[in-house]
Amino acid sequence: MRRLAAGLVMAAALPMAAWAQDAVIRIEAKREGDVAEAAARWAERFDDVVTFPLPRGWTAIAIGPLSPEEAGERIDALKQARQIPSDSFVAVPGADVVLTPVGAGTVAETVPEAAPPAAPQADLPAPGAYIRLQSVQARADGDAALADWRRTFPEAGLAELPNGWFGVALGPMDRATAEAWLRVFKDGDLVPNDAFVSDAADLAAVVRPGETPDLPPPPTTAAQMPPMDQVQRALRWAGVYDGEIDGQSGPRTRDAITAQILASRTSTDPGTAMRDLIARRDAWRAEMGLDRLDDPATGLSLLAPMDRLEFDRTERALSIYGPKDGSGAALILFSQPGGQQELLDLSGLVTALGWVPQPSRTIQPGHVLLEGANEAHIGRAEGWVRDGRAEGFVLIWPAADADGQARIAAEMSDSLARKGPAANDAATGPAMPGAGTNGTAGAALPARP
Repeated sequence: MRRLAAGLVMAAALPMAAWAQDAVIRIEAKREGDVAEAAARWAERFDDVVTFPLPRGWTAIAIGPLSPEEAGERIDALKQARQIPSDSFVAVPGADVVLTPVGAGTVAETVPEAAPPAAPQADLPAPGAYIRLQSVQARADGDAALADWRRTFPEAGLAELPNGWFGVALGPMDRATAEAWLRVFKDGDLVPNDAFVSDAADLAAVVRPGETPDLPPPPTTAAQMPPMDQVQRALRWAGVYDGEIDGQSGPRTRDAITAQILASRTSTDPGTAMRDLIARRDAWRAEMGLDRLDDPATGLSLLAPMDRLEFDRTERALSIYGPKDGSGAALILFSQPGGQQELLDLSGLVTALGWVPQPSRTIQPGHVLLEGANEAHIGRAEGWVRDGRAEGFVLIWPAADADGQARIAAEMSDSLARKGPAANDAATGPAMPGAGTNGTAGAALPARP
């Protein structure tokens, strides 16, 4: 373990470049035939929608450009208001990526304009079906109820009813769409059991107008559910599942599928929704530059964002990858013969070096996880005892991209495996005096990342 201790201390001089590139909020990814319509739909909601190319024929739809700080604040507000999908994330396109605003002369113009419907009377609801969420007797109670419901359904409106009461309603849409989504909302306890679908004729007058909700119609044929292990990995990527990747459709997996359908609202059909989620994850992985890293020094293999990392050096039991093009990211792989004590020693060293600031620790037999953050970066260290070796990784990521960090860390944890023998097992060297003992080596540590 002292070989690993010395390597960690020496590696603390790893540079951490500033992360100053423009950021965007990634909200969707489409292939060529679907880009124009989707981009135009988002441009109706936001003034700063852009598109940019992704690998393998995908196109990203995003909000921006923004500073990383602005993007971090705005994505939280938009998710809380349910104005963007729950799996939206902050991304920093490469310096050579061109952001195309959606507007005049851009991709949105390729969408043929439909003839506008005849405008209804200003005080009458538009034709169609509505999901009736709540009815109250007084106008003041109706305004209060609408404010509450708009936290979940920002498009909801308030109508006066023929009996003089007031109703909060979501619409208009066709009846089949309304009935399908009402079942989903009830199954997810998002609406009360007495919510129902009614026609525009059952609403006497518009009091506070809403907007047509972006709820797709139910598919004519249910899609086949993808393999359950792929579904579980995609659900974990989306942040709605923290169970085991066992390929079994248990209660936690089913609850996570329901939660994802409610959050993304891409389809009422579970198979369709999961296929869409997997496609979004694949597009994200391509954008993030996730590629297989086979590291000869440690013998480890994993998926890593290689367009943001570049190899720096090896130090005994460590293999170190520093930031590429000012990405602010870093990766340290470690592997050496050992067991639980080596993992516990690693926990203390990583904390002392500041790679995982003020970490929370999860310590179990054969596994150690450290997670922490400060204003500059997020750190995660995870290690296992496998086949008589202590091995794992430390990921350092810019603090402004918390969503991206969580997803990348999950991908790395899920994919870490042994590729071959560790070349660094041949490295030898004396232990660092005092390293890892009550913090006494702190004065000797180089600058923190």
